[in-house]
Amino acid sequence: MKKIVNDEEAINMGGKDRKSSNLNEHIMQIVKIEHPKTVKQLVELVHQEHLLPQQEIIEHILSLRNQGKLTFKEDTALIPLTLKSYLSSSHSYWYWTIITLALATTASVFTITDNASLIIYARYLLGSIFVLLLPGYSLIKALFPTELFPTKELENIARVALSIGMSLALVPITGLILNYTPWGISLTPIVLSLLSLTAIFATAAIMREHRNKLRIETA
Repeated sequence: MKKIVNDEEAINMGGKDRKSSNLNEHIMQIVKIEHPKTVKQLVELVHQEHLLPQQEIIEHILSLRNQGKLTFKEDTALIPLTLKSYLSSSHSYWYWTIITLALATTASVFTITDNASLIIYARYLLGSIFVLLLPGYSLIKALFPTELFPTKELENIARVALSIGMSLALVPITGLILNYTPWGISLTPIVLSLLSLTAIFATAAIMREHRNKLRIETA
């Protein structure tokens, strides 16, 4: 995240719009007194006293930055500006984990036979994760790309629980829809359908996550 550093040499502001000038002065006072560590925290503090849209508050903060009255101190873990760079960064590890598990499960279903010895248990394990977790997790991540709860532990527990519940709902619906298609309910169409759903949901989720994080970081 980007940290905010107050430039104490420029607190008094001039401007044609008195309301805008007062808001800018209040923002500077909050920075000086409260010392918010991130732009997001500053926006929340300003929003508590000025019932304005957060986008409008962000525009005032950007204006102060452009005037040199606020500066952003960059942290070491910056959010990549492009989606391609974001996909190759550590922020997208969950996305590649889901895609890898989904592809590995699909490959195991079509390559590992039922009479295989110990390796068949790997297919059982991957299949369980594929059916009970991945589709629901991808959908929950797409619906709620950012944190839902204040603590990381609670966040992980809640996402896993919601993912299992959503997967248990998605898989039967997928089977019901396939029942009315020419392919019917068989192994191949079910596996390929779940793979497609997981990939689509995960891709939508990573795109939304990047957009949301980038909006906070560059504000």
